[in-house]
Amino acid sequence: MNFYLDFVKGYPFLSAIIQFAILGTIGEVVATRISGRGKLRGMELLSKTFIWAFLAIPIKIAFIGFEGFVAALILHGLLPESVASGFLNALSRSVSMNLQFGPFLVILHRALDNLFTGKSNWANLDKSLYSLLWFWIPAHALTFSLPREYQIGMAALWSFSLGLILSYFAKSRKEKGSEKDVRSSI
Repeated sequence: MNFYLDFVKGYPFLSAIIQFAILGTIGEVVATRISGRGKLRGMELLSKTFIWAFLAIPIKIAFIGFEGFVAALILHGLLPESVASGFLNALSRSVSMNLQFGPFLVILHRALDNLFTGKSNWANLDKSLYSLLWFWIPAHALTFSLPREYQIGMAALWSFSLGLILSYFAKSRKEKGSEKDVRSSI
């Protein structure tokens, strides 16, 4: 564990890139298989890895920046002093980051996926944006409650988890749709 902590402290951006490249890509591989969309291979797998590695940079910057954003709001009296530390601080950082930076990141992620696949797929973008409310705000509130060295790794794990959750629901919807098709053909 000391190696991990030393690496994260010594190379904050590189460690973020590696963690997101690995966990984000594994999440997409597993989600693709669970949802029944096949397998990611070759250039598609490589492009997913590159996208996750690239997204780690603005995510790391946002984690740093929104810590300062909340501190500035407190300093200027726009948030109470009680938000300066503890869970209220973590929740304030999470809400502000996910409502301001989150939509940009969701759209950027989809745009990069479209760029690498050569397709224009904006379907279900609204569901991705809603995930900022029901998933990312609570997830990052917990993440920001951790020591700084663990936050990016936890965010990468949350990305993996969200991929599993969404693929499970996609598979359930697909199966329900198949049942409706079978019933309607009888």
